Amino acid sequence: MTQNAADPGSTGFRLRTRNLPPPEVRDLPEPPRRMWRLIGPGVVGSGIGLASGEFILWPYITSQVGLIFLWGAALGVIIQWFLNTEIERYSLATGETAISGFNRYWKHWGLVFVLLAYLQNLWPGWATSAATMFSYLFGGNVTVIAVVMLLAIGLMLTLAPVVYSMMEGLIFLKVAVIGVFFALASVLVIKASSWQALPDAVTNVGRFPSDLEFAVLMGAIAFAGAGGAQNLCQSNWIRDKGFGMGAYVPRLVSPITGEEKVMGDTSAYVFDPTQENLTKWRRWWRFANWEQAIAFALVTVVTITLTSLLAHSTVQDESQVANSIDFLFTEGEALKGAVGGWFGTLFWAVGAFSLFAASAGVVDYASRITADTVKHSYLQRSRISESKIYFVAVWGLVLSGVAILSLGLSQPLLLLVISACVAGLCMFLYSMLLLFMNRTALPKAIRAGGFRSSVLIFCTAFFGVLSVITIAEQIQRF
Repeated sequence: MTQNAADPGSTGFRLRTRNLPPPEVRDLPEPPRRMWRLIGPGVVGSGIGLASGEFILWPYITSQVGLIFLWGAALGVIIQWFLNTEIERYSLATGETAISGFNRYWKHWGLVFVLLAYLQNLWPGWATSAATMFSYLFGGNVTVIAVVMLLAIGLMLTLAPVVYSMMEGLIFLKVAVIGVFFALASVLVIKASSWQALPDAVTNVGRFPSDLEFAVLMGAIAFAGAGGAQNLCQSNWIRDKGFGMGAYVPRLVSPITGEEKVMGDTSAYVFDPTQENLTKWRRWWRFANWEQAIAFALVTVVTITLTSLLAHSTVQDESQVANSIDFLFTEGEALKGAVGGWFGTLFWAVGAFSLFAASAGVVDYASRITADTVKHSYLQRSRISESKIYFVAVWGLVLSGVAILSLGLSQPLLLLVISACVAGLCMFLYSMLLLFMNRTALPKAIRAGGFRSSVLIFCTAFFGVLSVITIAEQIQRF
């Protein structure tokens, strides 16, 4: 882990230096022997993504057409697994986020993704949804509850000494709570007929049910798990966890309770591809792939499957159920009738906590992307740290959400349309940029190969088509 005086260009890395300073050459850190202790970024990604899509959209689809479209969830998660690992590839090799890598080609790519992230999450939907489920339990004004939740999230992210550690703990707890709930549901609620219908997800691969809009089905595939700008934050999370060259980059800490470390004059670190470094690289890369496969992909697929089975056993035969937060009230009442009042109450409590944690995650990832972009593209030479910019962004998001709710605004249709359009557009753009960057900026020994490049080409085409379909459909509605 000693510094190397070699010229960055001699390493085989081709990081452009017009917009950002040249990288510093160091040895790739040694992977720890007990690498399972580094499991976390994939769980954070899946845990934040386990929100309205898993609790509302996929169960709603099941209530309308059964389990025949679950294959779409598996396809969507596989696509995102490839995207997440390619995002991580660049950060493992350079300690720099994927967005900073994009900025080396054009200074304002980061600003584009910040704007897309904000447009995607302009309405504080997760906090409002969590507050609504909280009101199912205890009553109260949903707006007031949502405002209190947003302020609590701001305080949590501000006072945690190391932000990533707090978020990881919160999401691990969320996943554990969801796991316990569905363990009970598997025994007490999910019917044998639902388990017997599960193979329909395999035998109907490629079938798009005609009962639902094509754009809804495509969107469900695209955003199963995470989606939109959230996937880009895998760079930030693995860097804060100390993966690969990210071990050289200071973590985000609280300006109140944490101890800040000053970063040097560069935003990136690269290594000379010696045999020793490449051996270490293969271990890091193998672990990153497995961590994403188990902690992100498997957790997401299992959760979507279980929420869909639960809906199949409780609300499939109900003629009119809403694809909205009201769906959770209907399902909770059905669970009360199937098991007892306590189980429906438990369902709402788990849902409220899950959506609250998702709201905290949304604020965290949007603020991380903002801080990374502002610091490394516009304030590289400023003494203002990335941590301080992050906390300004956090409170900007929190107070914006509070202002929107305090004005008594209901969720405007326009914001729903914008959210649907920009998430697909965001994924289209970074799929294309990842393909170019990971094929040109990295040495041949560690760059994306032919198969993965083909997958990124598919992702670019898939999200490009999805964006066109979604935008065209919304234009026709107006």
